[in-house]
Amino acid sequence: MRRHKLGSSDLEVPIVCLGTMTWGEQNTEEEAFEQLDYALSVGVNFIDTAELYPVPPRPETVGRTETYIGNWLKARGCRDKVIIATKVAAPLPGVDRSWVVANRSEPPGPATQPELDEASIRAALEGSLRRLQTDYVDLYQIHWPARYVPLWGKRQYRVEQERPHVSFEDQVRVMGALIQEGKIRHWGLSNETTYGVCQMCEAAKRLGVPPPVSIQNDFAPVYRHFEEELAEACAPSAYNLGLLAYGVLAGGTLSGKYLEGEGPDNGRHKAFPNFQPRYHQAATRAAASEYAALAKRVGLSPATLTQAWAASRWYMGSVIIGATTMEQLKENIEACQVVLDESTLAEMDSIHLRHRNTNDLD
Repeated sequence: MRRHKLGSSDLEVPIVCLGTMTWGEQNTEEEAFEQLDYALSVGVNFIDTAELYPVPPRPETVGRTETYIGNWLKARGCRDKVIIATKVAAPLPGVDRSWVVANRSEPPGPATQPELDEASIRAALEGSLRRLQTDYVDLYQIHWPARYVPLWGKRQYRVEQERPHVSFEDQVRVMGALIQEGKIRHWGLSNETTYGVCQMCEAAKRLGVPPPVSIQNDFAPVYRHFEEELAEACAPSAYNLGLLAYGVLAGGTLSGKYLEGEGPDNGRHKAFPNFQPRYHQAATRAAASEYAALAKRVGLSPATLTQAWAASRWYMGSVIIGATTMEQLKENIEACQVVLDESTLAEMDSIHLRHRNTNDLD
């Protein structure tokens, strides 16, 4: 298993990160334990979760994923062998997430909307630590920005949607305090922009706080915005943040399972058609067909081709994989260790030029 330092940190991570957002919705606790046991046995000791999970998020299940992981850590007694990353939810005007905040305490507390001020971040972390049954996390991430930015497939910046938000300095300051207190080892960003990366890193410099070491963003052969300019800000010669790529298979669309129609009943886009529609619109399905044809020509499955491509990027910190079956898990782990030849990579670039960033919604 290829391993390297994540961004500017001393955190050595495998090229594969085990994503967990289906646990508690599409996967049972028993299945989560099976995935965790297998992943650790083959060297995948990097686990990503969030206080919001599982998805699609809803009050009845919020926090269940962290609870499963915490129960596994307690049962196996292996906290020192794994790298745990989790996330704090941010405000999302117009969308009720008060039940996320209520779930931060036991019994549930006041149901207010998430914020990213110091009290909110601390309460969120304490809730995650309780569910994870640990006294620290290795990587604590801001799930999405406190300020307005176009998110999840939206690309046009609309100035009329700007809103007041907790300052960059205040968010950075609390992360520095949590590091000093030993409650987190490192911190990172998610769903962030070039502007946000630069502001966060410069604020860290001014305050004398360790900078963010990673950025978890949407990234796939059909959604390559990261490499257009954000990669420059995150490069080792600049702010040095490792990319933790999610959505590499576009919610399963790039796995090939939907090529013949609606796909399996337990497939995400069949089971939850209104969740992450950007991954399954007509343009993305058309691109998926071409990538699948290439995969067949080079003797790989579509899922292996896609994830091997992601793992080949120079800026890749770790590819976040997800699975609802053990067969998928094994294939996805092995895929990130496949080395693609130059001609295959060149063909993928050609397909991208014909089907550019098909997850875009505007």
